Amino acid sequence: MTSPATSPVAAPGTTLDTDPASGPGDRRRWLALAVVMTAAFMDLVDVTIVNIAIPSIERDLSASFGSIQWITAGYALAFAAGLITGGRLGDIYGRKRLFLVGITGFTLASALCGFAVNSEMLVGSRLLQGAMAALMVPQVLAIIHVTFPAHERGKVFGMFGAIVGLGAVSGPLLGALLTQWNLFGLEWRPIFLINLPVGIAGVILGRRFITESKAPNALRLDLVGVVLVTSALLMLIYPLTRGRELGWPLWGHLCMAGSVLVFAAFVAYERVKTRKDGSPLVELSLFKVKSFAAGIAVQATFGIGLGIFFLVWTLYMQIGLGWSPLHAGLTGLPFSVAVSTAAALSVQKLVPRFGRKVLQTGALTMATGVLLYLWEAGQYGAGISAWQMLPPLVVMGLGMGLIVAPLTDAVLSDVPREHAGSASGLINTVQQMGNALGLGLVSVVFFGVVDDAAATSPAAVSAAFTDGFQNALQWVAVVLVAIFLLMFALPKRRSETAPSELPDQVLTG
Repeated sequence: MTSPATSPVAAPGTTLDTDPASGPGDRRRWLALAVVMTAAFMDLVDVTIVNIAIPSIERDLSASFGSIQWITAGYALAFAAGLITGGRLGDIYGRKRLFLVGITGFTLASALCGFAVNSEMLVGSRLLQGAMAALMVPQVLAIIHVTFPAHERGKVFGMFGAIVGLGAVSGPLLGALLTQWNLFGLEWRPIFLINLPVGIAGVILGRRFITESKAPNALRLDLVGVVLVTSALLMLIYPLTRGRELGWPLWGHLCMAGSVLVFAAFVAYERVKTRKDGSPLVELSLFKVKSFAAGIAVQATFGIGLGIFFLVWTLYMQIGLGWSPLHAGLTGLPFSVAVSTAAALSVQKLVPRFGRKVLQTGALTMATGVLLYLWEAGQYGAGISAWQMLPPLVVMGLGMGLIVAPLTDAVLSDVPREHAGSASGLINTVQQMGNALGLGLVSVVFFGVVDDAAATSPAAVSAAFTDGFQNALQWVAVVLVAIFLLMFALPKRRSETAPSELPDQVLTG
């Protein structure tokens, strides 16, 4: 699962025009805004809605633990790997065109997910869904930028932030309700099929109301870079996800070691590409900026922690404790509310006054909530109640809210203006990659402890899942401490010329 309050950012390589295509008197732009925001909301909800239905999918399709991981990690991986390419394709061929291709493909992939007859088909459909989201999502903010004049964009991005928060809160609850209601005997399938009417409406209205735009000087697509970075990710994450089931074969270890070499080859090629024609997939000079390099490390590490926690948490409540999807969804609601509340408070009140300390306080607060949750899981065992989970979840949510909202600003603080668009998109890409890696690591930190308990008595299952949950929480706590230390490399205060203050040059959250 991606961060439920991720700041909206442009895709790396996306060039944003400076002159809006629609004047302030054009009322059609508000209909175009409704279309692209609905699509963004659909993507956000689709990420969070799936987690709560995972146990139901596992039972209905007799899916293996590896397949369960790929239902979530596959989407995150395809989305992360395609974000860079999607943004560049929108520049070259037109943002409206790519948005329509993306939302059409996303809708078709949702139908395939909803009608999947086995876990293999569902995993493949989720990969396709993630790839289509990677074409659709990067166009959203670019379309907003060229559709609205500068003086209206602050209000528009505020609305976009509200949509992000709404997706975080409503996704798990909507997933729980749709699964619990078992509409037409379809069990979990409506969580995907609900995208069909929304997607079809988006295609029809998007064709009519969105204005086409392209970058004036679009660079060529770096296909070799796309192949190298995608191959490196697959070589790392696939063995992690399948390793436990296959008995950790030698080829898996060789693949993971080889991924480091492929990543190195990618960096070397990007340097050559920069010197050759100035159109690399990733602008490597950004990593010479200390705050940006540290921020990228924070985003990747944070993504790993979130990837581990949200999947394990769902499995623990529904399989380990035997709770219904609705029970689990309502239990998570205070967490989402706490995230949204702290996020708003941190940006408006705290960061302008205390700077970097707010983010570090968030990391320590979230770690405190994780440790409290760890203690309660051991103290109460299978008898733990939703009310007993409330304090650690609220503390974790408050900590997470202090991090997710201001982090993008802090990372971009010292980035040169001309690279702000590329930098902001790279942050989002790296977080998604970290999320996919965290979901892959679930095989090690959770399923490695649970092992074959599912084949024994319910009491043994509950005990094993509780042990696995505690082990995963220990890893998440370590990740949060690492994030706290990495944050010392972020600037103490936001620069007065931060890219986020330059709406005509770059779009950030």
